[in-house]
Amino acid sequence: MILTVTLNTALDLTYGVPELVPHASHRVSEMSERPGGKGLNVARVLSALGHRTVVTGFAGGATGAVLRELLADLSPQEPTDPGTGSPDTPHAPEPGTAPSATAPSATAPAPAPAPVTDALVTVAGNTRRTIAVVDRATGDTTQLNEPGPLVTADEWAALLGRYEELLAGADAVALCGSLPPGIHVGAYAELVRSARTAGVPVLLDTSGEPLRRGIAARPDLIKPNADELAQLTGSREPMRATRDARRRGAHGVIASLGPDGMLAVTPDGIWQAAPPARVPGNPTGAGDSAVAGLLSGLVEGLSWPDRLRRAVALSTATVLSPTAGDFDRAAYEELLPRVGIEEHAPAAR
Repeated sequence: MILTVTLNTALDLTYGVPELVPHASHRVSEMSERPGGKGLNVARVLSALGHRTVVTGFAGGATGAVLRELLADLSPQEPTDPGTGSPDTPHAPEPGTAPSATAPSATAPAPAPAPVTDALVTVAGNTRRTIAVVDRATGDTTQLNEPGPLVTADEWAALLGRYEELLAGADAVALCGSLPPGIHVGAYAELVRSARTAGVPVLLDTSGEPLRRGIAARPDLIKPNADELAQLTGSREPMRATRDARRRGAHGVIASLGPDGMLAVTPDGIWQAAPPARVPGNPTGAGDSAVAGLLSGLVEGLSWPDRLRRAVALSTATVLSPTAGDFDRAAYEELLPRVGIEEHAPAAR
C-alpha cells in the first residue's frame, strides 16, 4: 500500500471558456469537479497504475463532504483494511539499495485500477476549493486557490494518530502540498521523522519554509520544481541547485524542469530525463503525476532510469490530457519508451 498525505485537500473545479478576457463576463462551456490537493492527485494516478493507495489529511464542511463522495467513486472495488499491506505489491527496497533483477518492467501492460481508501480526518472547518479557468483559445490556465480551513491542535493530534497507524501497513509515503491555517510550519518535518522511524521511504513535495524545515528531517526524496528549488537554494542553475538541496538533507532530489523533463541527483547516480518533444496543454497536476511515477517505480523496485522514464512520461501525458489532473493513457504508453535518459558524471570531490 502507498500512503499519500494531503493536509490541505481541495475540491478542484475546472471551468473551460472559449476565451478568457479580463474585466469581462464569461459563459462557461465546460465544467468538472474532482477531489483535489496534491496527494489526492497522486493517489488517483497511482490507482490507475494499479497500486492500492490510502489517502489521509483533513476534510470538513459541505465542501469536504462532496470531496469524499467523489473520492469514493475512484475505488473500483470495496476498499480493504488500510492498515494491511497490499498482497500483490512488493515491499519497497531499502533506500540506496539496487533494484532486484526480477523487478517489473516500466513498460509492463496497463494494470486494472486499484482501490483508493479514504482515511481522511474530519475537521470542523470547510475544505477549500480551487478554481482553474482554462482559456480554450490559448490553452492557458488561470488558477485561484482558497487558503483552507483553520485546523485546531486537537485535529492535528488526531491526524498524527491516524498517520502513525497507517505507516504500519505502508510501503512508501508521499507528503504533498501546502499547509492549511493552524498547522505549524514544521509539520512536514515531524511527519518525515515519523516515517523514517517506521522504516517507510518518504517523498516530500511542498515548497517554501515547510520544505526548508522538512528537508532537514532527511526525507528519502524531495521533488521541487525549478521555482521551489531556486527559493530553497538561491540558485537557478539546475545542477548546482539540485546538488545544494541534497546537501541540505534529502537523500535524493528530483527536480522538475517543466517541459525540459527532470533532473535526479541520488546516492546511486545523477540522471536527466526529457520527453521527446515539448507539448502544449494544461500542466495542472503534471508534477503530481510525476510523484506517482516515482513512488510506483520505487515500490516496484525499478531502476532509477526507469523510474524517471515513467515519471516524465506520466507528467507529459497529464499535460496532454483534456481534463486537468488526469493523464492520457494512450499518450503515456506511446511516450514511455521515447523518454530520453542522460547519465551525468558525479561531481569531483
